Amino acid sequence: MKKIFSVLAVVAITMVAANAQSISKNALGLRLGDNDGFGGEISYQARLSNTHRLELDLGWRDGKNYDGFKLAGLHQWVWNIENGFNWYVGLGGGIGSFSFNDNKNFNDGNDYTDTFVFGAGDIGIEYNFDIPLLISLDFRPEIAFGDERYNNNDLGLDIALGLRYQF
Repeated sequence: MKKIFSVLAVVAITMVAANAQSISKNALGLRLGDNDGFGGEISYQARLSNTHRLELDLGWRDGKNYDGFKLAGLHQWVWNIENGFNWYVGLGGGIGSFSFNDNKNFNDGNDYTDTFVFGAGDIGIEYNFDIPLLISLDFRPEIAFGDERYNNNDLGLDIALGLRYQF
């Protein structure tokens, strides 16, 4: 039984190594989705190994009665599909804060502020062009924990298009 397990482990490691590809050392760009109302994000990816990377995303929104930001960090595992295509999954979380003044619901005219933390995962597919451009499409579910008054203790589902310059 131990020999079978050892052989299967060697085969699995060989398959992963054979499918491994080089992830760019750095990639910087935009992740464009609804981001639960925080708008687009500035996105940075840093290679940790040939199959692992770190992604940091900063989303913000600034308006007449609403200001906010959200910072997300995810550890991603990347696998090569074929001909420049990769797929990836990731886990992580982040922190966010927002403030607003909604005179329709709150008659006292005060600004209301909330800070929250969230857990996140993602799954996506990307294409690595011959030029230093990376385009991706991903799905990121997030669950937030914060003040119940503003109803941000919920599951958010985000689909986004990413465009990044690799260097």
